[in-house]
Amino acid sequence: MLLEEYRRKLRSPDEAVKAVKSGDWVDYTVALGFPPLLDAALAKRRDELTDVKIRGNLLFGPIRTVECDPAREHFIYNSWHCSSYERKLCDRGLCSYIPMVFRNVAAYYRHFLTVNIAMISVTPMDRHGYFNLSCSTGVARGILEKADIVILEVNEHLPRIYGGFGESIHLSEADYIVEGEHSPLPQMPVAAPSPEDVRIAESILPHIPSGATIQLGIGAMPNTIGAMLAQSDLNNLGMHTELCSDAYVELHRAGKLTNRKKAVYRGKGVTGILFGSQKVYDWAHENPGVAICPLEYVNAPEVIAGMDHMISINSCISADLYGQVCAESSGTRHISGTGGQLDYLTGAAMSKGGRAFICMTSAFRDKEGQLRSRILPSFQGDIVTDPRSQAYFLVTEQGIVNLAGRSTWERAELLVSIAHPQFRDGLILAAEQQKIWRRSNKR
Repeated sequence: MLLEEYRRKLRSPDEAVKAVKSGDWVDYTVALGFPPLLDAALAKRRDELTDVKIRGNLLFGPIRTVECDPAREHFIYNSWHCSSYERKLCDRGLCSYIPMVFRNVAAYYRHFLTVNIAMISVTPMDRHGYFNLSCSTGVARGILEKADIVILEVNEHLPRIYGGFGESIHLSEADYIVEGEHSPLPQMPVAAPSPEDVRIAESILPHIPSGATIQLGIGAMPNTIGAMLAQSDLNNLGMHTELCSDAYVELHRAGKLTNRKKAVYRGKGVTGILFGSQKVYDWAHENPGVAICPLEYVNAPEVIAGMDHMISINSCISADLYGQVCAESSGTRHISGTGGQLDYLTGAAMSKGGRAFICMTSAFRDKEGQLRSRILPSFQGDIVTDPRSQAYFLVTEQGIVNLAGRSTWERAELLVSIAHPQFRDGLILAAEQQKIWRRSNKR
């Protein structure tokens, strides 16, 4: 019976994308949920279609529908959170960002958005008629439930990841099934830590107790923290994170990641999205110690706050002297997105014994080789990701400060103390002009 229904719904990619009409909204979900065969087939229909709006999220590319239409006359691509590939599309004017916080994405679809066609990569069907949503579970169900037409692309390489809920879709919910040969899953290289990354990690490590539950964001610095935790004397750490990457595999292999002390999903590491190297895909595949769930649950501040000693570690691009944090743009140039940073900043701050750390190097070199400060007098078009009213621990290689409950002059003093020494005098002068500096402040 199931096989008959499967064969009845089976289509070639070219046949399946005939469902798309001009003016439609098409969704590609997130990261490894991207359907490369369907995207390539849809790109071939370019000259037949106009104004097809596509939404994606942390896609690694190439996206053929975008690349084939530089004038954006046929396909208009939009992203909830930009990968490095999508950032380059933004630079070329080929990607538009959709502001959000991750915990709200499913609700946006449920209440406000149109999805004419949803296309998603899934694992092969099991004997019960279910396809696993795999690494894209965090956002997929909310999209699929809203779609008028659901097309499933079976990717033979995707890991089957167990979940508490929302990790599967049944054959009966799909309109079309597509099969075909796929390239190996994208591998996300782990950048080698810089000396600054190491010093930042060393500042944070003393604030993490045994039994803590850890959320690590994207980038070299969070991975550095994971490596240091794996080599530390800490034990019985837990995982509750929107994104699971290689750092957690290292913690598991070192015997540090047991999840035994968690108050929520005890014994299981919880995530919403997963990507990294092949070792993280292999580790998560049919692993009873990993549970993948929708982000409206994983990123809910009340859920995060329910775990004692919740430690959240994320990176940002810049901060200003008021304590505002930008993690998504450089001036008006779009870089990434809000993601779940604000979710975890809020939840970890509410947790008993919890702490939220936002990290950055104190300075960077631009394309011309000029050294520039990441701590700015005030933002000039930079997008505020974390408001100053929720500022907490900020860390650079120069040190760590806690801005919670601090006045404007106290914040300025603390932030100058972790700025690169070359820029401190200029920041003090700016703070004086902005009337947030006291003459008695010590330099």
